[in-house]
Amino acid sequence: MKQFAIILVSAVLVNNYVLARFLGICPFLGVSKKLDSAFGMSVAVTFVMALATAATWPIYTFVLVPRGLAYLQTIVFILIIAALVQFIEIALKKYIPSLHAALGIYLPLITTNCAVLGVTILNLDEGYNFAESMVNSIGSGLGFMLAMVLFSGVRSRVDASRNIPKSFQGIPITLLAASICSVSFMGFSGIVDGLFK
Repeated sequence: MKQFAIILVSAVLVNNYVLARFLGICPFLGVSKKLDSAFGMSVAVTFVMALATAATWPIYTFVLVPRGLAYLQTIVFILIIAALVQFIEIALKKYIPSLHAALGIYLPLITTNCAVLGVTILNLDEGYNFAESMVNSIGSGLGFMLAMVLFSGVRSRVDASRNIPKSFQGIPITLLAASICSVSFMGFSGIVDGLFK
């Protein structure tokens, strides 16, 4: 149980895929303008991460590796993730059209979101078993959600500010705010080590 707690806290805070590993930056910058769309995108990404891990880990372990096809993992994982995203897009369009409209072009971009692919590949690279991989993927999704929601609040304050110099308005101040958020997450690495000793 301690191992699961370490993996979960590390995935959310220390090894945050957006703020520490710098994966998934496109939706992070594109969808974080409004809290509701940031939260909706985060839920979709978390769901895809969990489903992708649940599908890719057994396929890699029981199909690709025994047949000597482990080198095809990236292609196979991308195809699985693309199919899952299509399923989610169809479901959102049918059952939650307002969220589907709010996410817009960023929903299909989950297919090419390197955070989702990164989670599936890094689960295998870290040598996690199936349960640990699922905990890591859910923790990574929660970390993505934390980064999105946190940055949505930061971005709304920055966008409302009237004191930003003209040369920093728009994308420059957004990137500067993202870098400050990223630096603040570096402080969590020592906390996790101290918590679980």
